[in-house]
Amino acid sequence: MPHLPEPGARPHGCVLWKNLRIVPPGWRSGLVPLCDLAVEGLRIAWLGAAGQAPAGFQAALQHDLGGALVTPGLIDCHTHLVHGGQRANEFALRLAGASYEDIARQGGGIVSSVRATRAADEDTLFQQALKRLDALRAEGVTAIEIKSGYGLDLDTERKMLRVARRLGEARPVTVRTTFLGAHALPPEYAGRADDYIDLVCNVMLPALDDEGLVDAVDVFCEGIGFSLAQSERVLQAATRRGLAVKMHAEQLSLMGGAALAARYGALSADHLEWLDDAGAQAMRQAGMVAVLLPGAYYFLRDTHVPPIELLRRHGVPIALATDCNPGTSPATSLLLMLNMACTLFRMTVAEALDGVTCHAADALGCVGVSGRLAVGHPADFAVWDIDSPAELAYWMGLPRCRMSVRQGSIAFQSTR
Repeated sequence: MPHLPEPGARPHGCVLWKNLRIVPPGWRSGLVPLCDLAVEGLRIAWLGAAGQAPAGFQAALQHDLGGALVTPGLIDCHTHLVHGGQRANEFALRLAGASYEDIARQGGGIVSSVRATRAADEDTLFQQALKRLDALRAEGVTAIEIKSGYGLDLDTERKMLRVARRLGEARPVTVRTTFLGAHALPPEYAGRADDYIDLVCNVMLPALDDEGLVDAVDVFCEGIGFSLAQSERVLQAATRRGLAVKMHAEQLSLMGGAALAARYGALSADHLEWLDDAGAQAMRQAGMVAVLLPGAYYFLRDTHVPPIELLRRHGVPIALATDCNPGTSPATSLLLMLNMACTLFRMTVAEALDGVTCHAADALGCVGVSGRLAVGHPADFAVWDIDSPAELAYWMGLPRCRMSVRQGSIAFQSTR
């Protein structure tokens, strides 16, 4: 906990945010009382009833928010933000009856994005991704995960991860990078999936990790992705290097990926439409987060709803994310994901809000991001022009974020 100043002393670099209403974790209904929040350096130094801050904080630089609702900064914990091209033509094919698997087997899907990403230079990828990132920031996002996985060779995977790092330098947002080399089988390795996994584990991962580009490692465990045995090799390679792991699991079928990820202490298993009881139990015992991606569910016109009641029953924390990607969730609105989670998955507003704050932070696995507003925690929060927290899941397309603060400094301010 930060040192609190003596009464009457002005803390160095302290800012007092006055007259705000902090939405607590698990909020369900009722008024949120007025409070004040003091920030010292990068963290929250004091939080309490309005007008009750110690004298030293009262003398600090002050911002009066006039009773505005405040949440922790929103966290998008699963994105493929950096990629080349778009796949609107595949969207049209699916509308005409083709399945995601059909398109993938015909050379579309992830492989078509691989071609576009390989062809794009780093600056082009950066400028395209920056627009997507700015759209998310305008909705109160202060932390984000960005995966690779549209390169499927060392040079392009490196290029994607370098762009992700640049985004975190260009904008006041916390960026966590995830190496997803095992996202799909590149055309040059057709029929040689085990050889490609050798490349991922023995060449790509060590090189990218040595260059400081990797915070975590992911793998797409699925019939059109990689088998359980191949996925386990990726998890083993990451674990040997001390890297956090996560998994795309049980999206299109039940393969046991979530339970496998649990054995390696994964941060999360993501998608999970086909998760079973054994997988949910394993996730709970491993302390994992279930990351649900309603944008992909909606965009693919899926009908197999993730097992929300199963996750509730076993006490598995649920996070939500955009899954921003060109093929199955071209979404840059985390607030829209709240609405979709409530309407399509029947989640409560409280569950949805926790899903993009505290539970998303746990899925991110970053020490500097907590998704909670409390003394000693990072000073990351969003200020909203709304009367009720339920409005965050209610409005669709109406900008509501007035301001966001990241690590104690204003990161975004609306021009409205």
